[in-house]
Amino acid sequence: MNNNKERERAELHRTIWQIANDLRGSVDGWDFKQYVLGMLFYRFISENLENHIDKNEHESGNKDFRYRNLEDEKAEFARKQMIDEKGFFILPSELFSNVVKNSKTDENLNMTLEKVFRDIEGSAMGTPSEDSFKGLFDDIDVNSNKLGRTVVEKNERLSKLMIAIDNLQIGRYEDNTIDAFGDAYEFLMTMYAANAGKSGGEFFTPQEVSELLARIAVINFTTEDKRMKESVNKVYDPAAGSGSLLLKFAKILGKDKVKQGFYGQEINLTTYNLARINMFLHDIPFDKFSIAYGDTLKDPYHWDDKPFDAIVSNPPYSIKWEGDSNPLLINDERFAPAGVLAPKSRADLAFVMHILSWLSSTGTASIVEFPGILYRGGAEKKIRKYLIDNNYVDTIIQLPDDLFFGSTIATIILVLRKNKTDNKVLFIDASQEFVRIDTKNKLSDKNINKILDTVRFRKEDKYFSKYVDQKDIVGKNYNLSINNYVKIEDTREVIDIKELNKEIDKVVKNVDYLRKEIDKIVFKIESDKND
Repeated sequence: MNNNKERERAELHRTIWQIANDLRGSVDGWDFKQYVLGMLFYRFISENLENHIDKNEHESGNKDFRYRNLEDEKAEFARKQMIDEKGFFILPSELFSNVVKNSKTDENLNMTLEKVFRDIEGSAMGTPSEDSFKGLFDDIDVNSNKLGRTVVEKNERLSKLMIAIDNLQIGRYEDNTIDAFGDAYEFLMTMYAANAGKSGGEFFTPQEVSELLARIAVINFTTEDKRMKESVNKVYDPAAGSGSLLLKFAKILGKDKVKQGFYGQEINLTTYNLARINMFLHDIPFDKFSIAYGDTLKDPYHWDDKPFDAIVSNPPYSIKWEGDSNPLLINDERFAPAGVLAPKSRADLAFVMHILSWLSSTGTASIVEFPGILYRGGAEKKIRKYLIDNNYVDTIIQLPDDLFFGSTIATIILVLRKNKTDNKVLFIDASQEFVRIDTKNKLSDKNINKILDTVRFRKEDKYFSKYVDQKDIVGKNYNLSINNYVKIEDTREVIDIKELNKEIDKVVKNVDYLRKEIDKIVFKIESDKND
């Protein structure tokens, strides 16, 4: 274990809690997260830029050069090169380090920050990085009344926030400890998702679930040992949320092993911005990711980028969509093959069909779904028939309940592949694979590895997994409920009737004996009274 990193992480978490305490009562938790993330991001890109420029100057022999000390006019020499290399540009006076230094005395701090954010976004306009930076700071409202009733109060809180962020012991970029920015993001998401009910759960997939999904998606089924792939071309999430699922590939494989980048789409504007910020906080360059804003089912953005080798997603459960109200959708190449659209009241299988359509011939998709898709009738049954008859369903995994923030419901993982070599489906009942931590269930490393080994090697275990022939699924009328195939272990105590009857006889004899003894005592008492 890297003790340095652990100390750094502990300090980071402690400081974030302290910031929360300082601002408590003025900014609501979920809104407060926006300010912390925004300032973290501002600090990150400032340090990223100035370290890059300083390093270049030092290597050219100018050892005393410090970009932050340069006059703005003299810094313009670096603008074009930095926009080409980094996708953005920040003047020295607008660097986080210089703004925070003057924050206590800047009577117009809110206006200063507003201009800085506008200038950073503006530096990318008209360049290939424009889409990556446009609107990134929209959720950081430095003039919000939540920060205070007066300008003075707002600026006091903004200054406190900046100073606290400045004091975070995150390490130097050149020392490769910058992922602490990403850790701060994940800590904040966990912290607020755990306490924000529905609003948190909508945006956040627990890290251990993300890891399981990503690791399933990189299993190399073409090798005898079913080892993990060393690289993938492109990864995609059609309901990207905060981008955490996509970023698991960067952690598992290494960001350079996702050769052509990270792709996703998100319908919620706030989380769309968070996803892009999260990419930068994990040091993913602007030209290695494309997160789009909009409705994936209605208006998918990445037509020209498909197919994808690895797709992971936790789409919203049973939300409404246009369905057959939109006559164009039945002819959409994503949905048409099934001959029917997912119900208007439940878009779950619409996401599945979209994912399947954009999955490469050698790729794997792992999707968190509501269990209802496995057994509901009507159009959903017809879509299941299409998936099974065409041999696209690889594995179905029942997860434990109470894993997700804001929800206690059970979920499943649906694994899709187009290059299966047999007509079988693996069913796994992992509902008991968890540890209880605080008020939630969690997948431990042991739980994850057990599920992964079962998926990789098609292991069968009487009460855990079953590898089922297609004809058996057809025989059950395409009902994919896991308990139809994996026996539920009867954990009730086995009772020996003969032994039970012997015990009952003993009890009856004891009762009879006690009655007689009590009668004797009562008779003696009554006799003594009469005497």
